[in-house]
Amino acid sequence: MDATHDSPAQAPRRGRRVSRSSVSMADVARLAGVSSQTVSRVSNGYAGVNEETRRQVLDAMSELGYRPNSAARALKRGEFRTLGVITFSLATTGNVRTLEAIATAAAAEGYAVTLLPLSVPTQDEVRGAFSRLQELAVDAVIVIMEVHLLDAATINMPPRVQVVVADSDAGDRYTVVDTDQAGGSRTAVEHLLGLGHHTVWHLAGPEDSYAAQRRSDAWQATLTEAGRPVPPLVRGDWSAESGYRAGLELAAQQDCTAVFTANDQMALGLLRALHEGGRRVPQDVSVIGFDDIAEASSFLPPLTTVHQDFAEVGRLCVQAVLRKLRHDGTTHGTTLVPTRLIVRESTASPSAH
Repeated sequence: MDATHDSPAQAPRRGRRVSRSSVSMADVARLAGVSSQTVSRVSNGYAGVNEETRRQVLDAMSELGYRPNSAARALKRGEFRTLGVITFSLATTGNVRTLEAIATAAAAEGYAVTLLPLSVPTQDEVRGAFSRLQELAVDAVIVIMEVHLLDAATINMPPRVQVVVADSDAGDRYTVVDTDQAGGSRTAVEHLLGLGHHTVWHLAGPEDSYAAQRRSDAWQATLTEAGRPVPPLVRGDWSAESGYRAGLELAAQQDCTAVFTANDQMALGLLRALHEGGRRVPQDVSVIGFDDIAEASSFLPPLTTVHQDFAEVGRLCVQAVLRKLRHDGTTHGTTLVPTRLIVRESTASPSAH
């Protein structure tokens, strides 16, 4: 008799109990009176099993407490329904919020997320993370880090494993989802120039950051195109403390009336330094941040900043890897997520004096 038409009459007497810790497919088959092949077909949702037999198998599974071996099914199909995420830092607002969005979007599509944070951003760490992800069996990898580490690590992933990079300069080598770093920076500088400031100083992020470099490049280009002088660049490391240290230097520059800061945390430190230096914000110095963190509206004064849509970046990363997994013709290239300027009370026209 075909496995899909096993007769319920073959079922053994009900009431036979099997230890839940050792329930197997064969146990379900015996209780349901069908073959193990039919149990397998029901477990995997295959068509061709008549409804009466399907119900018999499901009832037996329920009675015995049987749970299909999802790992075995994944190996058989070559599909694990799991996305790997590799990121360097969980201390930055952008990475955490992007990761949250990736996990939410993946869950909505029925995928789990395996996170591998790196302790230090080195080639060996990146190579090791990819090796661990291969052992953990993932269908695709989303990388939130500087792409030069990915290139230099000489990673050899199985052909079926797809890679998408978030917020990095990967050119045409990978599929990339990125915030419009340059566009947001240009908007910030143009806002300050439009208020009447002669030029705009810049508190930049670390030199090895792609996002920081794109923001500082756009700042300089916008000033140059407007025919305005470009002040010396002041650099921090994304932290509020580094913003405070740099702010002490900027507070001493009496010709500094406007500062574009590469992120909101450094802007917070800058506000403190300007206050201690006797420079009022925004009467004496206007300040703009970048990110629009949840606390930005609670700064003193509330911070004008460039809003990044981290949720959209994460969602589009998941969409991109799923399109690649489904082989819908997705090619390498960059998708830019627009930014918008949120004007609050830390920017104003320069004082008459």
